[in-house]
Amino acid sequence: MRVDDPKLKKIEPPTMSLGDRFYLPQVAAGLLVTAKHIFGVAFQDKAITVQYPEQQHVPSPVYRGVHRLNKDEEGRPKCVACMLCATACPAHCIDIVGATAPPSWPDREKYPESFVIDELRCIYCGMCEEACPVEAIELTGLYDLTGLSREEMIFDKAKLLSVFDVTRDAEPMKFTTPPPAGRPTPTQALDSPVS
Repeated sequence: MRVDDPKLKKIEPPTMSLGDRFYLPQVAAGLLVTAKHIFGVAFQDKAITVQYPEQQHVPSPVYRGVHRLNKDEEGRPKCVACMLCATACPAHCIDIVGATAPPSWPDREKYPESFVIDELRCIYCGMCEEACPVEAIELTGLYDLTGLSREEMIFDKAKLLSVFDVTRDAEPMKFTTPPPAGRPTPTQALDSPVS
């Protein structure tokens, strides 16, 4: 298409009034929203603030808080040290040292000798939870996480397992589904004869 084509339609920018140039309509709209909130709190008793800690906040069911390391039926960590959670973590806050599982654990080859999460570095995205093939790591609904030093905010395996003990009854494991029909559990697969 050429510049002098008669079908070409030239569009002119809209003319702005003096008020539009100084953003007066937008400022007025923002002040109106603020005034509605002030009126609602002052005269209609629409309190937005929760009086914490007297009133405990109830987080959403999809809230992602402090991590926990789940245990299996025998009280062992469910983690098999596959490193998928550490690989998926965009903040690189998970550090795992794997070790060969004891012979008394026939359902796995490895276990985490060390499992550390830096809770200050974590962005609570849930990627570790999604990446875990054995559902060993979960984010809980605990939100009141405090510490007096950086070292207190680095959760090791013992601390992550203690979070499981604290939240086990209030928040049962999210993914406690049995394997699909026809597919054996890891223990049943090891017990069956090899063909």
